[in-house]
Amino acid sequence: MRIGELAAATGTTPRALRHYEQAGLLTCERAANGYRLYDAGTVVRVRNIRHLLEAGLTLDDIQVFLPCLDGDVTAGPASERALEVARERLAVIDERIAAQTAVRDRLAAALHRATGTRMRPVA
Repeated sequence: MRIGELAAATGTTPRALRHYEQAGLLTCERAANGYRLYDAGTVVRVRNIRHLLEAGLTLDDIQVFLPCLDGDVTAGPASERALEVARERLAVIDERIAAQTAVRDRLAAALHRATGTRMRPVA
């Protein structure tokens, strides 16, 4: 299948697919005219990549999952390295949340000082 067909089948874009390929997560054959040709099984791989990205991992993080990207990445037991990568990514996300919360609190305090109105936290 060509790149546009793969993009449509996986709900992504050709640009994203080229990015995944550049990151070493996808491979393809080349037609005589230079078009990328993907195996039908690549649909599962792309869906798994997108699932892991949506979970907060980066393309670099996903390298650890290469051996299981063609199957059900949620079915089997995770490797120790995969768990370590996930824990590291979670720590980074927690740090970013804490930093953003601190910025929000400083802004709310400044608004309170300026207007006397307390800003209610968003749940």
